[in-house]
Amino acid sequence: MGDVACSYASRDGARAEDYRRRFGGEKSYGDYAAAIADPRVDALVIAVPPALHLDLTLQALAAGKHVLVEKPAFPRMEDYRTVAAARDRAKRVVLVGENDHYKPLAVTLRRMLADRAIGEMVFAHVATIALRLKTADDWRNDETMAGGDAFFEEGIHWLHLAGSLGPHIVPASIHGYRPAPAHGGVRGDMRPKSMMVAFRYDNGAVGSLYYSREIPSLWRGLRLSKIFGRDGVITFESNGLFVAVRGKGVPRLVHPGFRDMRGYTAMYRDFLGSVRDGRAPEMSLERAMDDQRLMDQVYATLEP
Repeated sequence: MGDVACSYASRDGARAEDYRRRFGGEKSYGDYAAAIADPRVDALVIAVPPALHLDLTLQALAAGKHVLVEKPAFPRMEDYRTVAAARDRAKRVVLVGENDHYKPLAVTLRRMLADRAIGEMVFAHVATIALRLKTADDWRNDETMAGGDAFFEEGIHWLHLAGSLGPHIVPASIHGYRPAPAHGGVRGDMRPKSMMVAFRYDNGAVGSLYYSREIPSLWRGLRLSKIFGRDGVITFESNGLFVAVRGKGVPRLVHPGFRDMRGYTAMYRDFLGSVRDGRAPEMSLERAMDDQRLMDQVYATLEP
């Protein structure tokens, strides 16, 4: 992607200039409006707190820019519909920045399940457990800025992973269960930080997602997940370090890939290709709306 020239915008002009110097950018802007108005800018990456996403995305589309907007893109389904209409009017590309969709782990799991490496799927168990607290002054502690609690703001990535195992392995129904929060909060991080989600997939399998940012994990980050089939089991490290397959034939240990472990390079390549070719990206607004529907159902089913 060497033919892409990057610039940086911030509400703090000094910070934008610092990023430009550190990362070899073309230009810096002391506010977002200046970047949006610049006719030399073809596309914008909106990587600010979710509360600001909708307004900036609509401004960018009105100015004729393509947009990559970080996930969670918007707090409400109606916001997605508003942006989809603006995108269609502008005839521009909007990609929702779900890097987990592109990471080698997710690609490997989808391929293995499509190849029936473990036969007919029965259970899926995805675990993302870690002690990762935010400081009291972190914007993520403000649910107005973050769009919601920890599961909404960060758990959406894991909801996508668990809910996109294949074209015929998507949740048909879903239910959320949230444990009681710690009394008085934990070290200044006052948000609810744990959620358990139960799925029934459209292929008849069932699954669960355990998400927490208040429970210590093995070696401060190692997390194991499993997909069970009638012919074997896939065990994977949730971050993508390895995938172990025990099915028909010799057991295998697969390393999905370390070069682009978090999927950002593949995501930006898809964005650039979509802009150049005039096609929809893999993580289109419509695909992100599927995740938002699941998220809405999770919160609708929580007990008061």
